[in-house]
Amino acid sequence: MSRIGKEPVKLPEGVTLEVKDGAVRVKGKLGELAWSLPDGISCEVKDGVARFSRVGDDRRSRAFHGLSRALVANMVEGVSKGYEKHLDIEGVGFKFELKGKQLMLSIGYAAPKAYDIPDGVKVTVGNAGLHVDVTGIDKQLVGRVAADIRAFKPAEPYKGKGIRYTGEKIRRKEGKTVA
Repeated sequence: MSRIGKEPVKLPEGVTLEVKDGAVRVKGKLGELAWSLPDGISCEVKDGVARFSRVGDDRRSRAFHGLSRALVANMVEGVSKGYEKHLDIEGVGFKFELKGKQLMLSIGYAAPKAYDIPDGVKVTVGNAGLHVDVTGIDKQLVGRVAADIRAFKPAEPYKGKGIRYTGEKIRRKEGKTVA
């Protein structure tokens, strides 16, 4: 039995989970998320607790058992609390700027780079353009948006210039020395 898959998912107050025709729909105060269960995995909701079970004991079923439980638990947490990632930028002249549904990144190139913000994610710029907060209810989407923004210019190890997650430690390297 999957150690993760056999754990029940407790539904906080105000969150509803419906299972219909192999599709899971989670509604909460922040929004609504849906996902289709893989073949051989079933979900049962009783007394504010969701439990997952599998039909077979083959490798694929065991793998999807834990995955299904983890994804639904992330959906429940997302519609009740939400997810957020924080990014900082460091460098002379580097800054973030929000223009409608685009995040403009001034990161040392001749022209600013533009990132189109997808639906379902809210991006706010703070600290005079040096800090960005990415928030939303879908954990995978929030993480992907933050990673896409960071990928424009990851912090480099010599001077530390670039985009990093708040609190991320960049291992600094020593520069070349002249003998």
